[in-house]
Amino acid sequence: MSYQIELRHLTYFNVLAEELHFRKAAERLFISQPGLTRQIRQLETLFGASLFERGKRFVKLTDAGRFLKTETDILFSQLDYIRVQLKKIGEGKRAALRVGFIGSAAQTVIPDILYRLNRKHPDIDVSLNELPNDAQVTALLENKLDFGFVRQQQAPAGLSLQKISEEPFALVVPDKHPVHTKNFRSLRQFEKENFVLFGRDYSNDYYQLVMSIFSDCNFIPRVHYQTVNALTIFKLVEKGMGVAIVPASLKKGYDIPVRFIELNRIPQRSQLSLLWNPASRNPGIGALLELVR
Repeated sequence: MSYQIELRHLTYFNVLAEELHFRKAAERLFISQPGLTRQIRQLETLFGASLFERGKRFVKLTDAGRFLKTETDILFSQLDYIRVQLKKIGEGKRAALRVGFIGSAAQTVIPDILYRLNRKHPDIDVSLNELPNDAQVTALLENKLDFGFVRQQQAPAGLSLQKISEEPFALVVPDKHPVHTKNFRSLRQFEKENFVLFGRDYSNDYYQLVMSIFSDCNFIPRVHYQTVNALTIFKLVEKGMGVAIVPASLKKGYDIPVRFIELNRIPQRSQLSLLWNPASRNPGIGALLELVR
């Protein structure tokens, strides 16, 4: 064989796998369509496998193509990670950490942890990304994040987990709602109310935990709105669109006229955890783990 695999081959493949259209992919790559076709055929010959199924009006990935797309996504993510780390080292930094978090964590532990990290390790830079639980898990497995602050109790396969905190839930009602802390007896008082909750996209584990609260009270809630944003929940409650159940710590950091009734008598507790990929070689991981442990 007169040629070897080069990074450009994988770049061409990745763009075509995203577009599934030779002309559009060629335009993105600034090469001719015949040139792209030739590069893809070279790659298929090298691997000894067909990567695309071609028809008169369609292009789609074969099983081999889908496997390669997953692997090239990881490869290009790793190359981007190398680029960022080398840039930071060139600037005199030790490392750069990519940290994902859910919004409620930003109101409680993250500011303190990052403050202490900066005091002890000023040569470590941190970039923050607010993401739902499941998106953080995916990003950690694909090496697009170094840490994730999530609300779940078990580590997904391939990741490690450190418990950060545990707290009760709180019922959130409009400021003028007739039920308040002194006359609150049970969640059954809200059986006919609409609820505004963090949805499954926020965290499926968290959603199931909240649903178990209602199950213990023997009723199915009328979930009128679901969101991944705490501020949206509080604004909807303020407008009388429903009541909500959230981790109790969320009463800090928001200046919205709603009332919090802590649910201290129920067994369910919301756990904030730190996730990371133990296979990661980022030199900054050990520094942050030392602080949270």
